[in-house]
Amino acid sequence: MKIQAPGKLILSGEHAVVYGKPALAMAVNRYVIAKVVSQTSPFISFDLSDLAYEHRFRFSTLRQLKERIKRKYERFMKGDIKISEVLQKPVELAQFAFMIFFDTLNMKLNQGVKIYLESEIPMGCGMGSSAATILSIVHAMALHVGINLPQDTFFRLGLEAENMQHGYSSGLDLQASLRGSCIYMHGKEIISRPLPNMKFHWVNTGSPKTTTGESVATVASHFKSSSIWDEFEIVTKAMDQAFQANQVDQVKTMVKANHQLLTKIGVVPDRVAEFVDEVEGRDGAAKICGAGATRGDSAGMLLVMVDDEEFLKNLCEKYAYGILPVLGEERGVHVV
Repeated sequence: MKIQAPGKLILSGEHAVVYGKPALAMAVNRYVIAKVVSQTSPFISFDLSDLAYEHRFRFSTLRQLKERIKRKYERFMKGDIKISEVLQKPVELAQFAFMIFFDTLNMKLNQGVKIYLESEIPMGCGMGSSAATILSIVHAMALHVGINLPQDTFFRLGLEAENMQHGYSSGLDLQASLRGSCIYMHGKEIISRPLPNMKFHWVNTGSPKTTTGESVATVASHFKSSSIWDEFEIVTKAMDQAFQANQVDQVKTMVKANHQLLTKIGVVPDRVAEFVDEVEGRDGAAKICGAGATRGDSAGMLLVMVDDEEFLKNLCEKYAYGILPVLGEERGVHVV
């Protein structure tokens, strides 16, 4: 059996959620798939097909890796290093998640295992690939050893691992992947919402030069105590209400307002802003759906609302952006 953990897209509240403001996010039908099998050797093997990575480790080596990563994170918390220096390679997130599962729950393995990991989620594009990777691994390990854990435990394990990637995780990506469908999250309050019944287009502008953790840290250095987060809250609440009432024009208005706020905090590259301007010129609306970028030309995924599909296709060709076929996913992490 395999575990599928869905990705996510943020509809409103990017960055603001870090400061306890509300956010809307939806799970999507792109997944990280994990499978764990026993092996006779005493090693822990990782087979990550998307990264063309296959390697085996002794348990003690992985524990040393985990402790080294935690020490680096402590240095990040003190301001000595950047969050991008905590994890040296993408595979280390999977290895850290594996060790967090065993050490936190004080689990034991009687024999080695091989972990197969495959991702359908573009990395670094605001679709929650880190959260889905972590959750797929810890759920697959729980399935393998035959234990049932409450959702809160999976979330707690996931949050510790995701902090190593993002610095200060809000937990939004994890909750969206865990629960599925659409969620409205405000602090510790999480309310399920139906998936939006509207036509969206999802456009990939490319992987940002800055990671989520770097973008969050840069924004915090300028806006941590700013009142702009109150403006984000107003927009997110209005968008939530518009989705529930199925008011397409109001949603468009709030998408435009959200884009303006994201531009103010400096996470919308000029080239992406030019694309959005052209969409708005056709009575449309668009905004980034993740952390964006504080340098470079790419900002990950965009939510686009525009009626003229031929126009959007031509515009994406002009900017060399890709339209990604994505639908909402009702299910959270699940067995397949």
